[in-house]
Amino acid sequence: MKLKVIVLLILTQIIFASVIQAQQKATSPNVIIVLADDLGNADVGFNGCLDIPTPNIDRIAERGVVFTNGYVSYCVCGPSRAGLITGRYQDRFGFGRNPLFAPNDPGMGLPLSEETLADVLKKANYKSLAIGKWHLGAHETLHPLERGFDDFYGFLSGGHQYFPELLVLNDPFEAKAQFDGYKTKLLKNYDRVEETEYLTDAFSREAVSYIEKNKDNPFFIYLAYNAPHTPLQATEKYLSRFENIKEKKRKTYAAMVSAVDDGVGLVLAKLQELNLTENTIVVFLSDNGGPEKTNGSNNGVFRGQKGDVFEGGIRVPFAMQWPAKIPAGLVYDNPVISLDIFASVIAQTKTQVSTKNQLDGVNLIPYLSGKKEDAPHEYLFWRKFDAKDYAVRKGNDKMILKAGSEEMLFDLEQDISEEKNLSAKRKVQVNMLTGDLKKWESELLDPTFTGLMKDEEYNANHPERFKKQSK
Repeated sequence: MKLKVIVLLILTQIIFASVIQAQQKATSPNVIIVLADDLGNADVGFNGCLDIPTPNIDRIAERGVVFTNGYVSYCVCGPSRAGLITGRYQDRFGFGRNPLFAPNDPGMGLPLSEETLADVLKKANYKSLAIGKWHLGAHETLHPLERGFDDFYGFLSGGHQYFPELLVLNDPFEAKAQFDGYKTKLLKNYDRVEETEYLTDAFSREAVSYIEKNKDNPFFIYLAYNAPHTPLQATEKYLSRFENIKEKKRKTYAAMVSAVDDGVGLVLAKLQELNLTENTIVVFLSDNGGPEKTNGSNNGVFRGQKGDVFEGGIRVPFAMQWPAKIPAGLVYDNPVISLDIFASVIAQTKTQVSTKNQLDGVNLIPYLSGKKEDAPHEYLFWRKFDAKDYAVRKGNDKMILKAGSEEMLFDLEQDISEEKNLSAKRKVQVNMLTGDLKKWESELLDPTFTGLMKDEEYNANHPERFKKQSK
């Protein structure tokens, strides 16, 4: 009798597993992009961090792929996010600066000519949620719900206070200055809400809740934490984990990273509980390199930091899992860029979708599965318009042009820290890469809005910046 019961249980498990597998094959994969803010390249376990444990973030790398040469398309927050969410170099549509917090300005943010990943996934019947930091425009026409997302929980500015008692502004028009945007109460869709939790925990809570509510339909969650961006604020729950770190800035930073890691753990656990892990694409990355002097981050061996076109500003922690298609424990060394996330995702939907604009990213899945053996990109480019800084990478060669300085050429395979300038010895390569950069730049637009560095000038030209306009 016991043997019959055991056999029956085994058969039931096999049938259940087969049903789950069939369902996964028949449905588009869920998508979760976890975007940290100002995270140093060397501040996750899968990149060798020793003083900040990140076991949950590391699990993504263990179950999938680590991109050792993973880049973002810009070295600061706003333009980097614009590239990621559109799959296009942001300079193609004039997003070459960090936008100001300007709730009256429909031009201060992601132009309406651009489709977001949420826009395109809507064509494939996805439900989508944006959580956390938006930074793609504060005007009502640029709100996430106007840009393809079905739901939103977060804030529109470029940063925020983390403790709920510091969120005292009920309306963006109560702001008097740029950084008052950090004090606005959070938005749930279009409505202001009274949050009671530490912000990072609140954002994790909302992601888990959305997974539960949409478990029977394909969903896209853009989980854009503002941690560990300043202000450096953490609760005792997380600070108490780092008594071994004596330097105050690094300790608080570590606590903030640990809060993100806990949130990632909750998300992964919910996927596991609902048998969604196998057919969910989860991507983890930072929006740019760590600003080491500002927040205590660590970019490891890389030269430079946030704001630089050196590796420290643009090469970020980058990992992705999709157990149904990506082998576990994969290490991928060819250069990839955040723009590839968009192209990789839309290529997997069961309903074929098209995009209005040509993408710069490519579908990485064939490269990760071994179907394609060449490199995804011949070139990667960067432009920092106001500083007149440029960079191009081709293979292991990376050239940097900076206004007022001689050309710099580095062999990243031999010189990962960009210390030995080879430009004098390799003039032919410098000239070729300069020509490639010029050709690429000819396809770009100048910035279409005033950026964060010209806050005072913008105020002078827009005296009613925070005055609510009658409709």
